Amino acid sequence: MFDLENVTANGYDFNTEGVLLGWGLRNDVGIAAHPATGGLYSVENSVDNIERDGQDIHENNPGEELNYLGTISAPSGRNYGYPFCFAAWNASAIPNSNLAVGQQFATGTPNNTINDTYCAKQEAPRLTFQAHMAPLDISFNNSGTEAWVSFHGSWDRTNPVGYKVSVLQFANGEPVAPSNSSTSLTDVFVNADNSRCPDQCFRPVGLALDNQGRLFVSSDLTGEVYVIQREGTASGGTPSTTSGGGAPAASPTSKQSSAHGHWSHGICALIIALSAIYIVS
Repeated sequence: MFDLENVTANGYDFNTEGVLLGWGLRNDVGIAAHPATGGLYSVENSVDNIERDGQDIHENNPGEELNYLGTISAPSGRNYGYPFCFAAWNASAIPNSNLAVGQQFATGTPNNTINDTYCAKQEAPRLTFQAHMAPLDISFNNSGTEAWVSFHGSWDRTNPVGYKVSVLQFANGEPVAPSNSSTSLTDVFVNADNSRCPDQCFRPVGLALDNQGRLFVSSDLTGEVYVIQREGTASGGTPSTTSGGGAPAASPTSKQSSAHGHWSHGICALIIALSAIYIVS
């Protein structure tokens, strides 16, 4: 990482200057700083079409990742495993292993050098998500109690996954869920029928929160921007997304009342959850 406020006339030397936050990271395209602690979190797109000891395990492995990179003043600087080590999602599908969700494992045929023991020494993700959902962005609310993540969606899985915007609960600068959790995400904005993805689905990419607590979500496939807000914020109510209120729990209603079938007509869709109503425009 390079400090743009202290750039010299000759610029930075990429190889010798700057702050090394970490290495062995694969396609960490979204990164955000926690507003209270300055802790840096990135979302990683993991590898496709992997095998383990000759078996195809790509359907549900490896998991996508949320990595903690430390802070600018105290960076992690650690090896996060790539290109040899990846996080387990469906551990039972990985042959000749004894793993839990989020633990690192070696792909291909492990040998005396690159194996699960070696991978266990690398920095594991703070959280792991369903394989192939393709997280592209992460954004914190102002109080740091929520982190929103956009999942662009899979391309190489029998049953498509992702194509949604979800939220993670944070407390004291870190996720509430343990590192081996498989239920850390609360889905807020989803497509009604992922079997029609990717061609007939919205595909979220960028996220931006404004000072009213509204979340703006871009969709590259449809060329649109959606706005997610809590009930009451449109008329000047206190935006709980900014003030630190917890995200509502996902419900079957929220997952069915999605953008699919609505965005092409340019009308609003209501996503009803257990404790709040999100208005998506």
